[in-house]
Amino acid sequence: MRFDNSYARLPERFTAAVLPTPVKAPQLIAFNRPLAEELGLDVEGMDDERLAAIFSGNAVPQGAEPLAMAYAGHQFGNFVPQLGDGRAILLGEVIDTKGRRRDIQLKGSGPTRFSRRGDGRAALGPVLREYIVSEAMFALGIPATRALAAVTTGERVQREIGLPGGVFTRVAASHIRVGTFQFFAAREDTEALKALSDHVIDRHYPEARQSETPYLAMLQAIAERQCDLICRWLMVGFIHGVMNTDNMAVSGETIDFGPCAFMDEYHPNKVFSSIDAQGRYAYNNQPGIAQWNIARLAECLIPLLDEDQDKAVDMANGVLADFAKAFPKRWLSGMRTKLGLQTEAEGDEQLVQDLLALMKRSEVDYTLTFRRLCDAASGNAEPFRGMFIDLTAADEWLERWKKRAAQESRSGEERADAMRAVNPAIIPRNHRIEEVIAAAVEDNDFAPFHEMIKATARPFEELPEFSVYMQAPMNHERVFRTFCGT
Repeated sequence: MRFDNSYARLPERFTAAVLPTPVKAPQLIAFNRPLAEELGLDVEGMDDERLAAIFSGNAVPQGAEPLAMAYAGHQFGNFVPQLGDGRAILLGEVIDTKGRRRDIQLKGSGPTRFSRRGDGRAALGPVLREYIVSEAMFALGIPATRALAAVTTGERVQREIGLPGGVFTRVAASHIRVGTFQFFAAREDTEALKALSDHVIDRHYPEARQSETPYLAMLQAIAERQCDLICRWLMVGFIHGVMNTDNMAVSGETIDFGPCAFMDEYHPNKVFSSIDAQGRYAYNNQPGIAQWNIARLAECLIPLLDEDQDKAVDMANGVLADFAKAFPKRWLSGMRTKLGLQTEAEGDEQLVQDLLALMKRSEVDYTLTFRRLCDAASGNAEPFRGMFIDLTAADEWLERWKKRAAQESRSGEERADAMRAVNPAIIPRNHRIEEVIAAAVEDNDFAPFHEMIKATARPFEELPEFSVYMQAPMNHERVFRTFCGT
């Protein structure tokens, strides 16, 4: 790995140097060779044993400067002034083959200064979940951290029960979070806030440097990326589960796949996370929470926006107002695309909302509803109709949609093809992930894991060999709660 560790060169109070804690008997589960090639990693001639040693933390590559990052965060609305990487260690940064700076981080590699009495380890189940979901998000075209490797440790970790341990290697544009800014703001460390902001601008938003107000431009750019990201989540029915400020990356990538899930049957207030008792991070709440998190970031930046505090507050409020205006427009644009519509027309939002209301009443599968609508675009409406209890209401909505589509010049097949390119046939469904985890944890069988990775890598194709991954769960297969694994 050809490291160039820019974050390690920031002031000492940003990080805590720490070496991974060796594990007993690491074994490689998966190694993402295409991603490794993209990163420019030289693994020629390395066998699984050597790769397992590196990606468990037993062998630290030359040039790495392992560290844990300091950050704070609002957790379910409650501010915690010191969190930090408690079970993650940043090995360092590489410049990939496209000239992009990428972090390489181990999760589950042992305790750090920020572990807060935790063991710093990861159970195998959450390692597999994060690998599956992060790569599925990438295949769906949604900005997300990537999975480079997964290993078993040969050791057990104690949670509610003893579980096999694992280490996950993830790749990110950076691991800088809203909570990173909050860490220094809580300490009134304006010097560190400026150094962090300059680092983020140089790394993620170099165009902001040309602005007369570069820190405002950075805040605007972060808000725009979050607006786009959350819209993309909603389009595929994704629920992050823990949208704390320490889980929002300023790069605009989806990060920290803990109790996340993709909806099966549609409900706007759907919650899966076992720790979200009040539904703060429910499906429909995600846009508002994103804006709330950006507001917390804006508060941190007040000292940098303008010497006049009132003026700085007005500037920050302007960014929040822009987010509130932009999100509904971007969401509706995305939904138009899912419906195969190219142009804007009065009544489009009502058409979308009426479909969602129908879906909620019939508790139909979110993913399959839109995929079967693709069939209706090419002339076969029966699969779509068959999903609804109220056929009369479904038929009435279909007629309205057909009339709206007829206002545009595309043929039915052209529309269907365009819709199939944005409406996935395959998502990483909860019950399938649970089956994968059970096979691995109980039987040391990783074949289902590898099969699911193959299936979710091609989400927009309906291939016979992956037909089982297109099916909604039976009632007895539904998963109602997901867990973060810490």
